[in-house]
Amino acid sequence: MNLPIVVGVDGSEASLRAADWAADEAALRGAPLRLVHASLWECYERAVFPAASERWERILTDVLVVAAAHRARQRVPDMKIDTQVVPEGPVPVLIHEAHRASVLILGSQDRGGVAELLQGSVGLTVAGLADCPVIVVRGGHEGGDRSGAHRRVVLGVGEEAASANAIRFALEEAERRGAVLEAVRAWRRPAHETTDHPWFVGEPAHVREERAVQALEAALREAPAGVRLHKRAVEGPARQVLLDTCQDADLLVLGARRRPGHFGLHLGRVTHAALTHSACPVAVVPEQPRYP
Repeated sequence: MNLPIVVGVDGSEASLRAADWAADEAALRGAPLRLVHASLWECYERAVFPAASERWERILTDVLVVAAAHRARQRVPDMKIDTQVVPEGPVPVLIHEAHRASVLILGSQDRGGVAELLQGSVGLTVAGLADCPVIVVRGGHEGGDRSGAHRRVVLGVGEEAASANAIRFALEEAERRGAVLEAVRAWRRPAHETTDHPWFVGEPAHVREERAVQALEAALREAPAGVRLHKRAVEGPARQVLLDTCQDADLLVLGARRRPGHFGLHLGRVTHAALTHSACPVAVVPEQPRYP
């Protein structure tokens, strides 16, 4: 079954860019596109939609998704597109949609202030709860830019290595785009490497670098031979390393796991930083329970 690409639309420019990106992604996958609007979105986004009249409500429910669908059809004329308006808040609607989506795509806009906080909270919450990969479209991806302009996909390989789902997702995304997959593992130099005091002497920097290289090799050992793959062990804090690396990337892919006894995914500091500061779209791929 070819599950759809689902994108949340709210009328903002950020969500329209996400719809553009989703149309390109659906075309790459040969998948249908589903545009979903939660008609109570303005409860989360009053800084974006300050008016609260019946006329504006009709625009939200009847026009926004139609306009987004028209824009997507102009971009990919033969695409199968479905639209849905649901009279609920965005988080429960999008979590529900994730159950029957191959990928869920949301927009994020660097506006600052309360508006950015509210829109960002929806993206972070959905990324942490959805059981399908979630792509948050960040950065300067304007409507005219295709989602594979740079031919680079970045995969972050963390302390516990990337999940098998995230690795597979990144490999497939790179292949669809004809892109290089750049797998990155950050490592840190020991804080007391230069001291001669025996209490502070730990493993030398080269050992940590070697371990990072070994972790990359282990994570990507089953990558298909035909994939253009670059593996890099980079010194520095993981958050900054990934933010620097993805400056000219089409997509940053990060794995997320579920913790025993907790509902939802564990979005650590690195993933949180990427979702709020990345210069390119970020895919959060759950380790469980499902990968389409």
